[in-house]
Amino acid sequence: MAGSAAIPELTTARLRLRGHRIEDFDECAALWADPGVVRHITGTPSTREQSWSRLLRYAGHWVHLGFGYWAIEERTTGLYVGEAGFADYRRDIEPSLEGCAEAGWLIAPRWQGRGFATEAVSALVAWGDRNLPQDMMACMISPENMASVRVAERVGFTPWTAGTYLGDTVQLYRRAARRD
Repeated sequence: MAGSAAIPELTTARLRLRGHRIEDFDECAALWADPGVVRHITGTPSTREQSWSRLLRYAGHWVHLGFGYWAIEERTTGLYVGEAGFADYRRDIEPSLEGCAEAGWLIAPRWQGRGFATEAVSALVAWGDRNLPQDMMACMISPENMASVRVAERVGFTPWTAGTYLGDTVQLYRRAARRD
């Protein structure tokens, strides 16, 4: 993918977080088309067209904002585990997330329950502490998504406020960037 060389690669004990490639499209589309994966996010599986737009949006974040989403792969096999990163979606939500880098993560069902989300999100917030221009990170989680709530809290996000986004109740979390 053009521009992917500028996307930093992050490694953990078991994972590699790298820029998305065009070759990731089928895995990305399958992930976002899975009703179980999206039930706490959008509630509606994505079409291939929507997933294509998402893949291009990931690249655009890196080009225009200097941060974005990474593809997550298992280091020993190179298999696609999911994706995680930061975005600025300009959401129409109160309170506003303006000035915050919004963290998000998504793990394919076959990889869930192994601690990969916590491992990946720990790596991305550590990168964010060193590199994000924003002083605050935020994430938006459905209150029923206890797995993501646990991940957020493990990496230092704390409950901020409840809100409504696109008609659904959400819990907003935030974490101050740690500029050590």
